[in-house]
Amino acid sequence: MAIKGYENPRKILNWSEEDRPREKLVRKGRSALSDAELIAILIGSGSMDMSAVDLAKIIMASAGNNINELAKLGVKDLVKYKGIGKAKAITILAALELGRRRNDIIPSRKRKIKGSASVYEEMKQYLLDKAHEEFWILLLNRANDVMRAHQVSVGGVSGTVADIKMIFKLAIDNLASSIILVHNHPSGQLIPSPFDKLLTAQIKEAGQLLDLPVLDHMIFTDDGYYSFMDEGEI
Repeated sequence: MAIKGYENPRKILNWSEEDRPREKLVRKGRSALSDAELIAILIGSGSMDMSAVDLAKIIMASAGNNINELAKLGVKDLVKYKGIGKAKAITILAALELGRRRNDIIPSRKRKIKGSASVYEEMKQYLLDKAHEEFWILLLNRANDVMRAHQVSVGGVSGTVADIKMIFKLAIDNLASSIILVHNHPSGQLIPSPFDKLLTAQIKEAGQLLDLPVLDHMIFTDDGYYSFMDEGEI
């Protein structure tokens, strides 16, 4: 119960203007704020026991103070924190998703694939932080510029299925000159499974018949990748 005339010292409005996240952003710019302070702005308000910043610090600490780990949480995970309801959880997740989608905007200059490292960088915007498996293809022109990335299938935690006919239909419809296969392993496992190897061989063979070479198949994880091309397996 609120006590008449009592002002909670933990309320952000009772802080000095220099320490308030919103005012700090206006005065010093976005880069001056910590991750927790930015999350606090999204939360808006805390509780009688703690400020929005304190609550944001607890949430960030539980994610190892890592935005990438925070992005893996869902609504059900966030509402477990006292002071975070469904609306605030959705606001946080929406902001994180907008940050991810910013990388989806295609720049005016073409992005050239020069090797496995550039494939990995290209696919981060699509596969980073995913808790389930997805299968994607990169469609390239004759100069190895990225024409587009296309999701082929979505699976569960331990696997997904790729339709070979669909892969080459997408490539032909977009007039691609070559393709690169990419799928993620949410477990972080970088060793290809026997099925990964069999599927790669089948798709490569189909590409040879259609004069659509498969340049690589990459297993993507948040911490690194496995390239069939680099390992001499394609």
